[in-house]
Amino acid sequence: MTKPESPSSPTLITLGCRLNSYESEVMRSHAEAAGLSAAVIVNTCAVTGEAVRSARQAIRRAAKEHPGAPILVTGCAAQIDPDMFAKMPEVTRVIGNHEKMKAETWLPVDLLGGHEKVRVNDIMSVKETAAHLIDGMDGRARAYVQVQNGCDHRCTFCIIPFGRGNSRSVPAGEVVEQVRRLVETGHYEVVLTGVDLTSWGADLPGTPQLGNLVQRILKLVPGLQQLRISSIDAIEIDDALFEAMGEPRLAPFMHLSLQHGDNLILKRMKRRHSRDDAIILADKLRSLRPDIALGADIIAGFPTETEAHFENSVRLVDDCGLAFLHVFPYSPRPGTPAARMPQLEKAVIKERAARLRETGENALKTHFSRHIGEIREALVERETAARLPDFTPVKLSRDPGQAGRPVRAHITGHDGKQLIGEIQE
Repeated sequence: MTKPESPSSPTLITLGCRLNSYESEVMRSHAEAAGLSAAVIVNTCAVTGEAVRSARQAIRRAAKEHPGAPILVTGCAAQIDPDMFAKMPEVTRVIGNHEKMKAETWLPVDLLGGHEKVRVNDIMSVKETAAHLIDGMDGRARAYVQVQNGCDHRCTFCIIPFGRGNSRSVPAGEVVEQVRRLVETGHYEVVLTGVDLTSWGADLPGTPQLGNLVQRILKLVPGLQQLRISSIDAIEIDDALFEAMGEPRLAPFMHLSLQHGDNLILKRMKRRHSRDDAIILADKLRSLRPDIALGADIIAGFPTETEAHFENSVRLVDDCGLAFLHVFPYSPRPGTPAARMPQLEKAVIKERAARLRETGENALKTHFSRHIGEIREALVERETAARLPDFTPVKLSRDPGQAGRPVRAHITGHDGKQLIGEIQE
């Protein structure tokens, strides 16, 4: 939960992905400008059924903590099922994912008056995405730039395209200008983010690819110290992006949307890569950038998953050399093909997710151990919290008093969750 930053700032409750966090900052800016200081804005997630339940709980909790405040609900869950949220007595307005990014949506004379409780249009009709400049989300350490939204793929487990719409890209010139302005305001690192990031450019003239955008940013914004890429589809990395991996200013970290380690389950998920594709990609990335760290999303307990299928996911962690693992226990989303497939018992899903998380924790400890004894540059996020270029968290020996700037740290050990670093003068 994000508390108000000033008396003129609304309360933001952001659930789900980093893109939601970015969009919450845009909404905060619009709401502040409109004078909605007393409002509570709940930016929901729909990636799992549990995410939707969490959104409803957050709304009820907000109503108790902010009695009398207007509660404005938006995000993917609100886009997909606006009537469900509109029926909640705590909710003042339900706002669609496209509408939430427009300044005029937040004008209080219209937003808080009248009788129209739902303002959600057909997200599939949206054909473009505009750039929105924000000052950053992690202090001065790191800023996020949304370069793409929506998804044209239809994985059988995923409801997100119905919350985000079809893929659409921010033109390269707008992205470069936004990155330049963020660098001018003191940001050390910029992260490119989107729903299906590697599809960037497919809807733009000349169909440029993500690698072209990355190279253009690095060339045209020489003052940018570090560029980072958020989660990407393992099968869509283009040649220009592989080429850019040799650029030191591109952070040595990739989070891959792998989802599973068994070929049959991947087909039933309607993924476009195979197990071997994932392993070959991981090996290629390490050959291009030996210092790279890899993360991945993997779903445990997908419908029809046998113990043998699941073990292939467990082995994939080692086969791909993953350092960071994001485990999703499968939960059916109504309206998706996977929800109509034979389901596993909830207890089985929970147990497999726990085993996969344990595998991920062990892989992370192995990754930590490789850094012990090194002297590395770490970007200070706040007080004693910092991260290496490969996104590994570091707890510093003291507060260097320079959030948003890099320091040199001698890595002396780890506590299972983060490295321990002694600051070098």
